[in-house]
Amino acid sequence: MIRCTLTLLLFCALVASLAAQSPIEVRRPEEKAKEKQQVAREQNKRAQHSANIEFRGASAFPEKEMRTALKEQITTVEDYGLTAARGDDVAFFLALYYRKHGYSKVDVHYKIEADDHLVLEVAEGPLTALGNIEFAGNAHQPAEKLFEFAVGPTRARYSTLQKSLPFVASDVEEGADLVRRYYISQGFLDAAVDPPHYELGGSGSQANVTITVHEGRQYFFGALVFAGQTIYGAQEMRGQIDDLLAQPYTDARVNDIPRRLQSYFKTRGYYSVKIDATGDPVGAVDGKVPVQVTVAPGPLYHFQGATVSGLTRLHPGFVRKRFSQLSGKTYSPEVLDEKFREMMRTGLFNLMQVKPVPIGGNMLRLDITAEESKAKEFGVSGGYGSYDGPILGLQIGDRDLFGFGRPLTFSVEYSGRGYKGDILYEDPYLFDTNNKLRLRVSALTYDYDGYTKFEIGGRIELSRKITKQYEVGLLMFGRHVEVTSADIAPDLLGRTSYFVNSIGFKQTLDLRDSPIVNPRGFVMDQTLDVATSAVGSQIDFVRTTLRLGYYIPFAPKALHPGVSEDATLPPLQNWFQQSSLAFGARAGLIRPVGGDGVVENELPIDERFFNGGANSVRSFDERFLGPREKHGYPLGGEFYSIFNAEYTFPIYGELQGAMFVDAGNLLPDSDTAGLSNMRYAVGLGLRYRLPIGPIRLDYGVNPDPHEGEAFGAFHFSFGFAF
Repeated sequence: MIRCTLTLLLFCALVASLAAQSPIEVRRPEEKAKEKQQVAREQNKRAQHSANIEFRGASAFPEKEMRTALKEQITTVEDYGLTAARGDDVAFFLALYYRKHGYSKVDVHYKIEADDHLVLEVAEGPLTALGNIEFAGNAHQPAEKLFEFAVGPTRARYSTLQKSLPFVASDVEEGADLVRRYYISQGFLDAAVDPPHYELGGSGSQANVTITVHEGRQYFFGALVFAGQTIYGAQEMRGQIDDLLAQPYTDARVNDIPRRLQSYFKTRGYYSVKIDATGDPVGAVDGKVPVQVTVAPGPLYHFQGATVSGLTRLHPGFVRKRFSQLSGKTYSPEVLDEKFREMMRTGLFNLMQVKPVPIGGNMLRLDITAEESKAKEFGVSGGYGSYDGPILGLQIGDRDLFGFGRPLTFSVEYSGRGYKGDILYEDPYLFDTNNKLRLRVSALTYDYDGYTKFEIGGRIELSRKITKQYEVGLLMFGRHVEVTSADIAPDLLGRTSYFVNSIGFKQTLDLRDSPIVNPRGFVMDQTLDVATSAVGSQIDFVRTTLRLGYYIPFAPKALHPGVSEDATLPPLQNWFQQSSLAFGARAGLIRPVGGDGVVENELPIDERFFNGGANSVRSFDERFLGPREKHGYPLGGEFYSIFNAEYTFPIYGELQGAMFVDAGNLLPDSDTAGLSNMRYAVGLGLRYRLPIGPIRLDYGVNPDPHEGEAFGAFHFSFGFAF
């Protein structure tokens, strides 16, 4: 009883205290209703103001479009009421909107009727098209290139397919200034451009423009003098900026000299380097501008330790150990950036900042601030493949298992041909080294053409990057395979229930810039594995595969400094630079080396290679290139080769077209490995680019169909073909 009384007293005291500090206003129902009526009246008033703007004589644009263009001015009228000044503002901006769309002679008047009714009387006049643009005084630059700058501001608002553009005086004036800036970017430091001269032809339906250019002298880099402590010598310094010095002289390129040289020095450990570059156009002789570069390198710095803050679940040691590997090494922003990218690729972080801090003795401590991403993930995926049919997947994972930064993923997938379950564990830093461990356990049941199999097994992979581009790995496989049903004769199937265990080696050399989105460069990977009774396998064989790829986008890696791609390249050249060419070659060989006496030297059907399909020779259905039995089911083989060439080109937005040529073979016996019995495909396709790779639709034509073979095949799939 005492406890309840004390509680009640404390509650009353708290209510009294709150009431004294913030009085509680209790409104009666009629007051709430009155407030709602007031809000409704204000909303009605705003709606009436909006409705009381009338457009007369306007036919070029829908009223809704004009109201959208005048949204800010109309809102001001709605909020503060209609006055003569605000009506004049609405008329002015409506006229401006018309002029922006080529109605150079538009005239807009306003009048206010019945106090709150704004009438906008529009005399549109003719639509004036942009006619010829002529340039005068352009001795060193072609008119075709200058034209792209002159029409650039107008072109930015219209499709590149629209040939006729409206005449907008302000756009042409802005374009003339772009012409002047382009001249300066080409070394014409004294270039000037007169205001554009307009001539309206006929009834004002077309405006011809003349832009007069005063080019002046073109300047280039002259004598380059180094002052201060260059350390590496003037010749070495000049070698870092030779490409800049070969171009016309501009202030932007002079300012780029310190950035280039500072990067060069910092890469070699000079963290506090200071470099200054000054040019003297006044002292130029025959257009050659002398430049002086002053170098103050400062001391040589080394990495020393790291601190980590901002983590909640992930143990700080995960990050600290990665960066502490740099301790004692000479400072290099490139090395630091690569370590940063390595951390971000783990998917554990939304944000990471790495700040080098001098700590005395010419040492740099790395102060790291990180923001973790959500470690647990749940995903559902769906799709369709021409071979698998409908595909539905479910994935559950934890990228930060127990706070140690090791990911564990469970996934299941259903397709029109079967089911698959998968558990994957990864340790990207096994025993805190740079060795990566992957453990995978999976089970599946799958319906191939001619037989159905059940498989359960696992894979262990231990890999290490020797360099940034070169990786090697050791592999161990263990599987139990059982053919549960088959329409193929038993003597052609081979063994239908067996264990196969193998150990192997792989190597990958990947020189591509971006393997997923827009690959550029060369890639090679090769595997070799051996299945033997020494590791518990019931089947003995040696297997090797090789893949080569070379990808050539036609777009340059970097544009000319100071020049905009869209502004300087003709449409056809822009189209060409969005195209790409790719070449691929693959081969595989498997050779039985013994047996257990049950089926001597014969490979089960599920261990053989197959060819044909969306990622190989595209004139054949999946797995249907090569030997087949009497009912037409593919039997596989012991050697295959595939060669691909594909040219892709833009169509619209992210949609691309493709032309391809494929060749390949599948031979039943590894003793006859070679390029005999080659089959071909010639075809067209569509690509829709996504951030994670393209969706593909291909049709390949078989130029020499044999008996029982189709003329061609459709393929719908995801990802690059090779």
